[in-house]
Amino acid sequence: MTSSTPTATSRPIADRHLFGPGPCNPYPEATLALAAPLLGHLDPDFLAVMDETCDLLRHVWGTDNRRTLPISATGSAGMEAAFVNTVSPGDVVVVAVNGLFGERMVDVAGRHGAEVVRVDHEWGTPVDAERVAAAHPSPAIIAAVHAETSTGVRSDIAALGAVKGDALLLVDAVTSIGGIELRADDWGVDIGYAGTQKCLGVAPGLAPFTINDRAFARRVEKPSSWYLDLGLLGGYVGEAAGSGRRTYHHTAPTAMVASLHAGLRRIADEGLEKVWDRHAEAGRLLQDGLEEMGLSLFAQEGSRLPELTTVRVPDGVDSAAVRAYLLERHDLEIGAGVGEFASTVWRIGLMGHNARPDRVALVLAALKDALAHA
Repeated sequence: MTSSTPTATSRPIADRHLFGPGPCNPYPEATLALAAPLLGHLDPDFLAVMDETCDLLRHVWGTDNRRTLPISATGSAGMEAAFVNTVSPGDVVVVAVNGLFGERMVDVAGRHGAEVVRVDHEWGTPVDAERVAAAHPSPAIIAAVHAETSTGVRSDIAALGAVKGDALLLVDAVTSIGGIELRADDWGVDIGYAGTQKCLGVAPGLAPFTINDRAFARRVEKPSSWYLDLGLLGGYVGEAAGSGRRTYHHTAPTAMVASLHAGLRRIADEGLEKVWDRHAEAGRLLQDGLEEMGLSLFAQEGSRLPELTTVRVPDGVDSAAVRAYLLERHDLEIGAGVGEFASTVWRIGLMGHNARPDRVALVLAALKDALAHA
């Protein structure tokens, strides 16, 4: 007996306005790059693109670290790489927790054998650097989230860098890179990871990563993850001991790297600080517009992210029904809150290509319509 030939259901291609916490709508240049002829992962033309991509990543990270590269996986793998390469069993890791992604740092560090000291903050508030510094006299690592995606809050990473002492400062910059000021070297960041799908304006799939010489010298000699071993990955991108010699590691997603290259080139051509200013303007317009509608913002004033706004769901309004109406009527996505705020907060992202006044007008108009039908 032979099985029947499977059938695939044909459906229209959805064209969504992605105004949630990520992914966002990519820069057109990044999308176009995905359609270019595919190159092999050791093709000299691709290696030139990889080298330029690493240079462009140094620019958006604000670093001269030679070990700056796109890890071939999403931002969560960047988090894993950060801890698996730097945490030995018993190391004390102080984690500032002011949202979901601080919670994840606690989980990941603990899985790699760290003695985790968590410093909890109220969700919606920024990290208190002095409290973090006082949590332990001599941690191996201090870890914090720069832009907490779950709450829409920006924390002062420079303040943490000023009090880190001998500890390594490990920073999640997934939602901040390419959207707000980020100066890894000036702020004392030793290890940082990010994602492509937010303010960099590229599809999800890569984890921009940086580690300085100070942190690399303290790395775990043979981490439990072969795939995320930074010594091996550094060799693949030509940074093994600064030799420039290329060593094979894995088959890189060459189309994704080309897309990231195009997105980063777009940012560089516009001017990084101008891109930050564009995000700031879009966030201000959105937040002002939401308050004019009578809505209340969730994140603490003075620490609100421009690229990701958290807003309280009005009393008596069904959060899920509003989001469903936006998607069905306007092809527009916004995000729910997380944890205890899952049904009481919306998360609205204006990142990368979406950080523009016309997108602000669109989301405000659509939300007004959805609330009128709630």
